[in-house]
Amino acid sequence: MVYSLIIRISLLLILGSLPVFLLVELLLWLAIPIFPEALTLLGSAVLISSFSLLAIAAVSGILKIITCSIRHYFSLNQQTQRRFRFIQDQQEQIKRLFHYQTKQIKYIHEFKRKRLLKHNNKQHINALSDSINLELLSLKPKLSKNFYQQLQSEHARYKNQQDIQALLILQQKISSLV
Repeated sequence: MVYSLIIRISLLLILGSLPVFLLVELLLWLAIPIFPEALTLLGSAVLISSFSLLAIAAVSGILKIITCSIRHYFSLNQQTQRRFRFIQDQQEQIKRLFHYQTKQIKYIHEFKRKRLLKHNNKQHINALSDSINLELLSLKPKLSKNFYQQLQSEHARYKNQQDIQALLILQQKISSLV
């Protein structure tokens, strides 16, 4: 409100100086030597004062905006809001970190579980294979050479394929021969 009043006064002073300069031109055209110099000084003073008034209004307006912004920034409400946002951001970061750490732990445990399962299956297959091999050796004198070789080749193939179901079926088949 004050600034609009200052701007209006400055514009009126600028508009007021224009007729003074026109009067100076008219007096120079009429060749009156004394008045044009005094009127030129008056018009220049009015024009300079109007621009000075505008500059002062602008500087004071900028300073007022800056001080209001600084007061607003350092106000208790704003500090509380910034602190609250900071805490919220920290909580979100902790949630994300927890999520990714949980995911990583699950991945590592699943990897270890699969590795242990694979190792355990391999041990069982080896134990089953040894058992089948012993049974085959004990039945060797009772079986024909071709049938014994067929059972041994099946045993080797299933062991290489790591097929535990086929090895169990083969063991049952050999057990039924006894």
